[in-house]
Amino acid sequence: MSYCPRSSLPAEVLVLWDVDGTLVSAAGVGQEIFAEAFRAVASAPVNAGRVDGRMVAMAGRTDHEIALEFLAVHDVADGEARLPAFTGALATAMEARSRWLAEHGYALPGAEAALAALGREPGVVQSLLTGNIEPNAAVKLAAFGLDAYVDFEVGGFGSDGRHRPSLVEVARRKARAKYGVAFGPSTTVLVGDTPLDVAAGRQGGHHVVAVATGPFDAEDLRAAGAKALAGADPGWLERLITRRVPVERFQEALVRRPDDVKVVIDFSACQVHKA
Repeated sequence: MSYCPRSSLPAEVLVLWDVDGTLVSAAGVGQEIFAEAFRAVASAPVNAGRVDGRMVAMAGRTDHEIALEFLAVHDVADGEARLPAFTGALATAMEARSRWLAEHGYALPGAEAALAALGREPGVVQSLLTGNIEPNAAVKLAAFGLDAYVDFEVGGFGSDGRHRPSLVEVARRKARAKYGVAFGPSTTVLVGDTPLDVAAGRQGGHHVVAVATGPFDAEDLRAAGAKALAGADPGWLERLITRRVPVERFQEALVRRPDDVKVVIDFSACQVHKA
């Protein structure tokens, strides 16, 4: 896999995409690969009853966080020591399901259009900010032909650390090393679908585009990003909107106009089409 910039102009904006629930639906493969990794590392059967009764929360978390909790749920005391082997087993399990994923999962509506549109914008570098370990993020995007749109060399992945907000700095550091540009909060944009995605961006003062394409609705995301706005009059919030941008022209929302107050990316025309 190789990333080819669409423009020879200097990089100016770093856009970091979440993967699951933002770009793709992986059709529930997450629990399966964690169960398989556990069997490979712990040499013991998964306690199905406990997993069913207390599902390990995955949305917005890093694979290392999830792995440690998964091991603890199954009474494995030395989780930290087993983490490297567990990570390797996760990658093996995901790779083995790549064909299944392509058949049962799907790219979310508007995902490829948005990636392609931003890819045509001069000075925009696209990569990932995801809890997935890097090999698994690559498998998920490649399953639906989205991998060529992002530069994996400058992403922040669950394999880079277990604390999601710290991955933003990881990505910025990689991007600076490759492109020679110090991307700051004003030139870094995170796109995600969970409150943890929003929190990761807002913690460092970065721009955040929250999309209600995953398990959380607009109210959940608004509460995560701006608690003051969560309790505001909806009519007043509606009147603040100065532009609605169709998802196929996603890049226009990132270009500030003099009269902008609140810009909304409109997904209303999108429909889900499974592969």
